[in-house]
Amino acid sequence: MAKIIVVTSGKGGVGKTTTSASIATGLAKRGKKTVVIDFDVGLRNLDLIMNCERRVVYDFVNVINGEATLTQALIKDKHVDNLYILAASQTRDKDALTKEGVEGILNKLAETYDFIICDSPAGIEHGAQMALHFADEAIVVTNPEVSSVRDSDRILGILQSKSRRAELGMDPVGEHLLLTRYNPERVLKGEMLAVEDVKEILAIKLLGVIPDSQSVLNASNQGVPVILDENSDAGQAYSDAVDRLLGEDKEHRFLDIQKKGFFKRMFGG
Repeated sequence: MAKIIVVTSGKGGVGKTTTSASIATGLAKRGKKTVVIDFDVGLRNLDLIMNCERRVVYDFVNVINGEATLTQALIKDKHVDNLYILAASQTRDKDALTKEGVEGILNKLAETYDFIICDSPAGIEHGAQMALHFADEAIVVTNPEVSSVRDSDRILGILQSKSRRAELGMDPVGEHLLLTRYNPERVLKGEMLAVEDVKEILAIKLLGVIPDSQSVLNASNQGVPVILDENSDAGQAYSDAVDRLLGEDKEHRFLDIQKKGFFKRMFGG
């Protein structure tokens, strides 16, 4: 039976789709059969991040409406075996996602896949609530700034009260904190919240801290999940997060200011 993981946030632009793509890719690289679904009907960014936009013939809503089968709509990833993408529709309204339709697709996918990653829109509108409702676990993505953290706290409240698990009296949704665009130099200057500040406010387990890195933008522009850039700090941080998600105990990296070596001090960089 598949584990359904929603990647969510209260605020837009914090790196949810980047996170969804990298977490799904990391799971697949570890031999887990994984599908990642774009719930952001009307916008659709996941297929761009994963460089498969030209392959989209049928989408999530087509399958819900019976206009295509899952086999027709699922796109095999170019880079990693065991990974498939289900794109969102760009032409439909978010209300096209019905609870019954989404549940039917998730149940069908659960027969075949180990992990179903749901890339949620920001906030609490209809598409986001559809993604949140069926989650077994949630990765709450936030930037280290007060407004982003506050909005994430609101999302946690919805997970704890409106999820299927809450409605049925099951064990609660597992909650994980992923802190993105972290810059320890700005933390030192008081321009950003520290990791411990965010953990104290949200009171959920820290899955990973992704450093503020040019490699994320470079990977996005190339249509490659940054986790595949194994030499980058962000790629390594996402890889560590996937290991923790699978139960490994790994120390958090990239939390402190990196001291420059002699040659970097002399010649810059």
